Formats: sequence, structure tokens, C-alpha cells
Amino acid sequence: MSPQSLDRSTVIPHPFIIEELSPTSPEGRIAVARDLLLEYGWFVQQHSEITSFCFGSLEIEASRLPFSYIEQGGGCLIASQPGLSLGFVAWRTLPSTGNSELKMVKDAWEIKRLWVRPAARGTGLGRTLIEAIVKRALHAGKTRLVLDTAPQAMPAAHRLYLDLGFRECPSYTGNHFDGILFMSRELP
Repeated sequence: MSPQSLDRSTVIPHPFIIEELSPTSPEGRIAVARDLLLEYGWFVQQHSEITSFCFGSLEIEASRLPFSYIEQGGGCLIASQPGLSLGFVAWRTLPSTGNSELKMVKDAWEIKRLWVRPAARGTGLGRTLIEAIVKRALHAGKTRLVLDTAPQAMPAAHRLYLDLGFRECPSYTGNHFDGILFMSRELP
């Protein structure tokens, strides 16, 4: 079923199937993840207030899934229901550098590219995907999660991050972009 043919009556709240991609995942599942990741990119491109986005680098990232995250000490998840592909999220370990702003990301993962198709929004899927990363981070001994978001373009995602305990923090990349807010959550 194409994303255009999905509507809210098609998607039921829970249960969602959350699948972590691996190098041995079937090519069809990896293709679904690529499609979801590129949908995220097309959405971001439509928002001029997000000034730092480069679709070309996202296309390369998508073409290398799941290695584009596995090689950075992370991974990616896709969410579905029978016959429906609904969401994507990824995470990675940030490189260690001498930059004082990056000291906060020692033993941290960065959450990347949370995307929930419009028909699945409001069902709890975004929360389910982030909570799946939290569980993996705790299991891996991580002490913090960080992310960046564009509150004007993605207000529901921003509210979700606040609800899940993320708080505004200084840039952990050393870069500053108009419209981008950096957030962090300590893990127990």
C-alpha cells in the first residue's frame, strides 16, 4: 500500500511491529526503510526554516542503509503493521573530539530522522520508536540521548521529546543553525 493511499482509518493504535535492520535484513525491508527515510527528507525540504538540511547527503545515507548507522555505532528501526510501513528512526554514536560542547555526549547516542507517516500520527508510534531506542541505549550502557529538532516545522515531535524528558541543551555538534534546537535526556 502506498503512503498516499493510507488514511487515519487504515492505521490502528498499537500493536506496532518494531524491527531493527541488520545487514542480513531482506532487501525489501531495507527498501521500505529507504523510502521512509527519503519521505522524511522530502518533508524537511518543504520547510525553509530548516536551513542546514542537505538532501544529497540524505540520499547517500539512505542508499547505504543500514550500514550508514551501524558503521557509526548505531542502528535504525522501522515500524509497521501488517501490510503497512509506518515509521523510521535511527541512532548513532557521536565521534569524540576535543570540542568542549561535545563532552556532554560521551557515552551518548544521537537520535536521528524520526519519521512517522501522516496517517500514523497521533497513534503513539513516535513515542514507541523513541522508547525502543531508550531501551537499547540503557541495555548498551549509554548515559544520555541527544537529538536536534526544528520546533517550527515539527511541533508535534518537539512536544513528544519534551514529554519524554528531553530538555534544550547547547549544540553538541559545535554547529549552530537557525531554526534548529538541540535537546538532551539523561538516562538512569
